[in-house]
Amino acid sequence: MSSDELSICVRDLGKRYEIYAQPADRLKQMIMPRVDKAFGRGQRAYFKEFWALRGASFDVRRGETVGIIGRNGSGKSTLLQMVCGTLHPTEGSVAVYGRIAALLELGAGFNPEFTGRENVYLSGLLYGITESRLRARFQSIVDFADIGDFIDQPVKTYSSGMYVRLAFAIAAHVDADTLVIDEALSVGDVRFTQKCMRFLREFQKRGTLLFVSHDTGAVTNLCSRAIWLDKGRQVMDGPARDVVECYLAEQHAADRATLGESVKVKVAMEGEVTAVNDGYAMPEDVIDPRRALLNGGVMRNLVEVFEFDPERIHSEFGTGAARIVGVQLLDGEGKAHRLIAGGEVADLAIDVEVLEAIGAPIFGFYVKDRLGQRIFGDNTYVSYRERPVQAQPGIRLRAHFRFRMPVLPSGDYSVDVALATGTQENHTQQHWIHDAINFKAHESTMRHGLVGIPMHAIEIEQVEV
Repeated sequence: MSSDELSICVRDLGKRYEIYAQPADRLKQMIMPRVDKAFGRGQRAYFKEFWALRGASFDVRRGETVGIIGRNGSGKSTLLQMVCGTLHPTEGSVAVYGRIAALLELGAGFNPEFTGRENVYLSGLLYGITESRLRARFQSIVDFADIGDFIDQPVKTYSSGMYVRLAFAIAAHVDADTLVIDEALSVGDVRFTQKCMRFLREFQKRGTLLFVSHDTGAVTNLCSRAIWLDKGRQVMDGPARDVVECYLAEQHAADRATLGESVKVKVAMEGEVTAVNDGYAMPEDVIDPRRALLNGGVMRNLVEVFEFDPERIHSEFGTGAARIVGVQLLDGEGKAHRLIAGGEVADLAIDVEVLEAIGAPIFGFYVKDRLGQRIFGDNTYVSYRERPVQAQPGIRLRAHFRFRMPVLPSGDYSVDVALATGTQENHTQQHWIHDAINFKAHESTMRHGLVGIPMHAIEIEQVEV
């Protein structure tokens, strides 16, 4: 691939640190290897090697948005620092084509004694922006940061939120070809975060974005591709949705391992039913008065439902005390939906075969769009907290989630289903299936948002003034 098509090229990149047990070992390391070499002896090392990152290789194309995920200490920040040139690699190479702007650490590059105004010029000049251009853009930077009169106060008096506001505002005015962000959106209020997200979506239309976040929802929302790092090694590189799902499964497995529980994770790269919510009645419902129009004629919102196939599960994990064996979307008469319209009653039924005795099972589900964004979901914990179900080996349980299918934008959707035991705050996944069933929305009336909700009434009235 030519450099005209690439923004970043990383090959076998690694960073090693030397860990010394005591200060005297540093002095020994400076002197003794030379002495050993002079006397023809093998050179001794007085430190332990720690590889913060090793063997990372990937390309980022121009205009691509790539997320970097992983636990704390996995090498994400080390990787970004080497990409931005603020850290020198121990081995391998990294090439960046075009101008790069970065938000790596809170207030990195700021002089705490300078005012915000002075730091705008300092940081801008470090980014390569001329002073005349900075003067022309200064008011726009101040408006974006929205920190008021604090722009003329020393930045050492700023809160963490004000730091990131000013840093992001400067980076947003650099005219960079590539923008690198390391957890910058985790600080700040909702209003500013939304402003940053709007900027990032605009930037995606013209530039390359390398994005690090522990918010996996933000990664699937923003990124077309993700790279998962763990203990300094590159574990997975692929579509953001697939990588995030594998990462979350592994994190749950690691979390339960600390409690002595074994969770099996599978990612494919290739009797009697006891009703859990028996006797549940649909509450008083809200029906959209436009339903006949929305699902009649040309404005219909039809959803095609595909059947669950237990032999073709793409990704799953769990300890295995129980197993999900059936997932269906039923109509009001208990028959499987093959075609459902937005606003119609849907009953998501999840069948589980119990293999070992379990107590307090929690059924749950998520509906996701094609990017893996969770648009709605629920579980049985609150409903059965006071009367937990007990299940013995050999029986089956079925959970029902009854709701009106929302009006969905045209596109592909999938449903994750899960069975856990424990509590809402501390639970073990017995079986989680990603994309258990899929469905496709056709001819949507939706134009904005993730879902459309039924309206109880829509009216226009004249009021006295």
